Amino acid sequence: MRSGLAVLAAVLLLGGLATPAYAERAELTARAVKPLEGRVVVLDPGHQLGNHNFPRRINRLVPAGGFRKPCNTTGTATNGGYPEATFAWQVTRLVQARLQKLGATVKLTRNANRQDRWGPCVDERGRAGNAVEADLKISLHGDGSYAAGARGFHVIAPTDRRPWTHDIFRPSRRLALDTRAALRARGVPVANYIAGGDGLDFRSDLGTLNLSDVPTVMVELGNMRNPRDAHRMTTPSGRATYARALATAVRRYLG
Repeated sequence: MRSGLAVLAAVLLLGGLATPAYAERAELTARAVKPLEGRVVVLDPGHQLGNHNFPRRINRLVPAGGFRKPCNTTGTATNGGYPEATFAWQVTRLVQARLQKLGATVKLTRNANRQDRWGPCVDERGRAGNAVEADLKISLHGDGSYAAGARGFHVIAPTDRRPWTHDIFRPSRRLALDTRAALRARGVPVANYIAGGDGLDFRSDLGTLNLSDVPTVMVELGNMRNPRDAHRMTTPSGRATYARALATAVRRYLG
């Protein structure tokens, strides 16, 4: 997909109204203005807000990459009652806006945050980027650990597991590294209670990762039960910090 400026330059060049050098400069300018033009990114805002209202549906077993798991879960919340579903949804929309401004096409695995909705199941979320031939997929979450002092983010990537993730294992790891670096650069602390303290976790038990044919990671942006993490998650400025970091990670990964 080419920007309007690049298309105009091409038309002028074909009509003899512009030099090749001008057309090349216009193309470079267009890329600078819209560096993600033509890219497709899938964002998965985790659990639907109404999952707890549909226990039978979210507990049914679905494919998860060589085994079966419950369709979904209810997610967690801060001690003050701010739901993970709402947090993930609000940050996702901020990331979506930033990526679209950079020219990307952004697809979401759910398009609402409502009590009368449920899902989508992990198998649907896992395959979300496949049909649209996405360049990458990021699943957004908040953790719910009750461990004393547990705080910080960690990024989860798939293990090398044939035939499910062998083709995306390496690029997913690179996406995980870029995501960790971007969050660190924004001052978000690395988790001190999981993933060995380095913020990277490799798992083979998540359908959201196993069923993807495009590079993918899941990011637990913080521990919602920790007061300091919860403060960042519940404030507009804190959510904007997460969004800036994730948009930066996408741009860095896509070059």
